[in-house]
Amino acid sequence: MSSTGTSPQAAGNPDWITRWQRVARRIRVPLGFVTAALYLFELWRRAPLPGAVAWSVVLVVPGLWLRGYAAGYVKKNRELTVSGPYAHTRNPLYLGSMLMAAGFALALLSWPVALVLAAGFFAIYVPVIASEERFLRATFPEFDAYCRRVPRLLPRLIAARGPAGSGAETGKGGNGLGKGEKQGAFSFSLYLRHREYNAAIGVALLYASLLLLRPVIGAVAHGLR
Repeated sequence: MSSTGTSPQAAGNPDWITRWQRVARRIRVPLGFVTAALYLFELWRRAPLPGAVAWSVVLVVPGLWLRGYAAGYVKKNRELTVSGPYAHTRNPLYLGSMLMAAGFALALLSWPVALVLAAGFFAIYVPVIASEERFLRATFPEFDAYCRRVPRLLPRLIAARGPAGSGAETGKGGNGLGKGEKQGAFSFSLYLRHREYNAAIGVALLYASLLLLRPVIGAVAHGLR
C-alpha cells in the first residue's frame, strides 16, 4: 500500500477489521518466537540440502528486490502511489515479504515452517491490508479507480495507466517531494528513509544461519552431553 493510517472507526463499536487488528497485535510477537523456534528445530533436525538452498534464491532475491523497488516509490500519507511496482500490484511490499518467506521455507524443505508462515501472513496481513485500504479510500478520492485497475496482491503483467490529469498520476494530491525525490521515478533517498536495507541484512543473516548455524547447534549439543 502507498499509505498507512488509523481508521476513524468508533472505539465503542469496533468492526471486524479493528477486532482482528487487536488480535494480530497480540499474537505477532508470540508468533515470531514460535516461527523462530520451529526454524531452529528444523535446522537442527536435518541439514538443508544445497539444491533447496540454491532454488530458494529464485524466490528470495525477487522478493527482496520487489520490496526495495517499492520502498523507493511509496510516499506514505502524502500521495497515492500508483507508479513503479504499484502499477502492477497494490501491495508490492507484502508480496515481496511473502516471496522471501516462501523462499526460506523452500530452503528448509519444511512444511511446518511453511504452514506457520502462511498462517502468520494470513492472521497479520489481512487486517492490515483491510485497514490500509479503508484509510486510503477515505483519504484519496482516486483510490477506488486505482483498485479497479490494479489487483490487490497478485500482480498484473502490464503496468496499469491512470486517468490523464489525475492527482495520483501528477502528484498534485501530495504534500510536495523531498530532496532527491522525483515524481513517478525510483528514489534512493526514499529507499534509505524507509530503511529497506534492513531486509537485505536480514536475508544475509538467514542465509548465513542456513550454512553455519547447524554446525554451531550440533557442537553446543555435543558439548552438553
